[in-house]
Amino acid sequence: SGPGQASLDLSLCPSQSTTMSGELPPNINIQEPRWDQSTFVGRASHFFTVTDPRNLLLTNQQLEDARKTVSALRAEQGVVPPGLTENELWRAKYIYDSAFHPDTGEKMVLIGRMSAQVPMNMTITGCMMTFYRTTPAVLFWQWINQSFNAVVNYTNRSGDAPLTVSELGTAYVSATTGAVATALGLNALTKISPLQHVSPLIGRFVPFAAVAAANCINIPLMRQRELKVGIPVTDENGTRLGESAQAAQQAIAQVVVSRILMAAPGMAIPPFIMNTLEKKAFLKVSPSVSHPALALICLFFFSLVFATPLCCALFPQKSSMSVTSLEAELQAKLRESHPELRRVYFNKGL
Repeated sequence: SGPGQASLDLSLCPSQSTTMSGELPPNINIQEPRWDQSTFVGRASHFFTVTDPRNLLLTNQQLEDARKTVSALRAEQGVVPPGLTENELWRAKYIYDSAFHPDTGEKMVLIGRMSAQVPMNMTITGCMMTFYRTTPAVLFWQWINQSFNAVVNYTNRSGDAPLTVSELGTAYVSATTGAVATALGLNALTKISPLQHVSPLIGRFVPFAAVAAANCINIPLMRQRELKVGIPVTDENGTRLGESAQAAQQAIAQVVVSRILMAAPGMAIPPFIMNTLEKKAFLKVSPSVSHPALALICLFFFSLVFATPLCCALFPQKSSMSVTSLEAELQAKLRESHPELRRVYFNKGL
């Protein structure tokens, strides 16, 4: 690599099969993902790279080197540092995308990055489905889960408007309280007549039902500022046109759907298997192995390794909507300033 790039060790990121010629194609657009985002396969390829858990192992120096490479390329409008190969350029971009917010450019909190979803959710999900029989256990693990989700939802919000400490605290308390109350309510349903005598298998689905319902509460509350003041909308070239609460509603709805589906493989399939395993002699003799066994099952079913990027890819991160679906005031403004404009674009968040 060229000057200033010597410490850009990107070996932890997936390599791409492309011809290394030493000369970069003149039409590389570092502002966009490497793969075609109009197709599900292209979006999945993009998110498999962004959500790769190995990105968590990158050092601060590697992250800073990637940031400098991407920032220099953007500032110099496509001028690439001497000696930088195409693969090194794309790896730098994906290191940057995995650790820095797309709108603010700030380094994201480690556990809030999408690359932390697999190890964090695998641990929390296993504990929620193992320790579900008592109210204190449900309360504790749902609070842990919703606190983690609150961090992820805030970290991956759309837009660049900051939240005050008061707004952030209010959003966190309301999101976690509402989500935990929902979980406890669903758990209580399995203990009242006529449900108290049904199969224990029903109880194992309480965490998934609670997570699904809680996502519908946690995400909008942690991103409530977007619903109030809107998120930035741009034209196809990225020129900022204004803020739209309608765009925020669409963005948050898409994120809620993808998050619920993201949790489904790891929380809907393992209950059947754990219910069977717990009847086996080795688990009856040594119940303590149930948590490790559950964690392995979650991994075996690719519940997070594959579900995270595939569900992130359900909707384009650079989402769009028709101008006619925007607020009347913003529509009028755009008709006057951009009469030919038909669609606007926005970052939906993750």
